[in-house]
Amino acid sequence: MRKFLVALVIVAFGWVVITVTGTAQDKAKYTTKEVMQKAHKGGLAKKVAKGEASAEEKKQLVELYEALAANHPTKGDEASWKEKTAELVTAAKEAAEGKPGAADKVNAIFMKCMGCHQAHKGK
Repeated sequence: MRKFLVALVIVAFGWVVITVTGTAQDKAKYTTKEVMQKAHKGGLAKKVAKGEASAEEKKQLVELYEALAANHPTKGDEASWKEKTAELVTAAKEAAEGKPGAADKVNAIFMKCMGCHQAHKGK
């Protein structure tokens, strides 16, 4: 009986450890709200779109958009979310790499904000 209880405690402890570490790994670095505050309301995406951002700011936009893509939508289809956020990440990476026309691509996507908001923004 004692061996059974010890085994049960070990299994329960292992389950808790796996659950906690799994949740921590799945969590994005920034929430969707934080990304919107920093990238859009803070003007970072607009600065990149105008071609006025430094290399560090472009890198930060990539990081923010990658975190956005790692999050889940408040509402709407997960596949649509992945498609829209992948488009943002690609445009930001191209801008960070200095590809011609990348700033215009960021601007075009940035200007379509209501498409994402109508499909995925909650309250």
